[in-house]
Amino acid sequence: MINKIKKLSNEFLPEIIRIRRHMHKHPELSFQENKTSDFIKKELKKIGINFTSGHVNTGIIGTIEGENPKSKTVLLRADIDALPIHEKNNISYKSSNDGVMHACGHDAHSASLLGAAQILNHLKNEFTGTIKLLFQPAEEQLPGGAKLLIEEGVFNNIKPDFCFAQHVFPELPSGKVGFKKGLYMASTDEIHVTVFGKGGHAALPHKVIDPIVIASQLIINLQQIISRNNNPITPSVLSFGFIEAKGATNVIPNEVKLKGTFRTFDENWRAKAHEKMLKMASSIAESMGGSCDFEIKKGYPYLTNDFKTTDLAIESAKEYLGEENVVDLDLRMTSEDFAYLSHEFPSCFYRLGTFDGKNASNLHTPTFNIDEGSLEIGAGLLSYIAIQQLNTL
Repeated sequence: MINKIKKLSNEFLPEIIRIRRHMHKHPELSFQENKTSDFIKKELKKIGINFTSGHVNTGIIGTIEGENPKSKTVLLRADIDALPIHEKNNISYKSSNDGVMHACGHDAHSASLLGAAQILNHLKNEFTGTIKLLFQPAEEQLPGGAKLLIEEGVFNNIKPDFCFAQHVFPELPSGKVGFKKGLYMASTDEIHVTVFGKGGHAALPHKVIDPIVIASQLIINLQQIISRNNNPITPSVLSFGFIEAKGATNVIPNEVKLKGTFRTFDENWRAKAHEKMLKMASSIAESMGGSCDFEIKKGYPYLTNDFKTTDLAIESAKEYLGEENVVDLDLRMTSEDFAYLSHEFPSCFYRLGTFDGKNASNLHTPTFNIDEGSLEIGAGLLSYIAIQQLNTL
């Protein structure tokens, strides 16, 4: 089986690269993936795979049935949306949609899944069960396409026994993959704060209520929630990446806006931290004569990889690539809306090495790119993992 899959993945690689480059050149933002969706549907029709579409508007679910299709179901997921980043790569397939870029590899994820679709469709007489191909919109924007698919009732009929997703990883050389059993990625919440004071002349501070000073106190003191209220064995991060005052050298503004993120791996602590942040922010602002509007937009939960499902995926990867090319991953404070699926079904989210030894740009940067040779592994390994999950009792 491995040799068959490797032969097919090598044979289909030029097509997979063509698909990836087309998607890279024509990126679309979350909830706007209309042309992307049309392109994927066209490719599925060419392969001869039945699908349904219109899930959360632009989502697509393809179906490949093997022998005894009702026995077990594996779902393979790829995200399809891009980011609001202006690409700076000097390549022939550079983004033609100014200010929008596939800087998180979703083009590679979708191309790999379409490549796997071709492989699995060729081998459908050699596995038992059904494979669902989910091309999911809006991973990059709250509330997340995965959450909306669940709420839409998509999984009421599908009910997968296992779910898998792979994600490009520029920190790992091409040819290698990485896994982590159990907790892997953090929950994420957006924090939006407006601090209200009373503006005026900067030379007359006694006549104003300075929202900049209040905001500064908020940023510093809120860190105590992490350092003094959180159990230190539970990783947590509170960071503010946006401050807007719109004053001047001699002008204290009426208000200051802050934006930040809170991430952790424990849902009970997450809820308590929300309460403590709200209470502390209000108390500090009021004690200094001002007030604040403190909004927490609850985002994705933590992502957890099912131990049994991931164990089998790791063994499959070692068989396919060799033990030396399968590595253990560390916890990550980044987030993924695949987490919603990981709380509903036995799931495994793993990493595909894409570093070519030259371009070391990270995800979410304007110069991010991948070694396209990794797509051969991306499509082939995903296919092998799916078949092994179905054919294992």
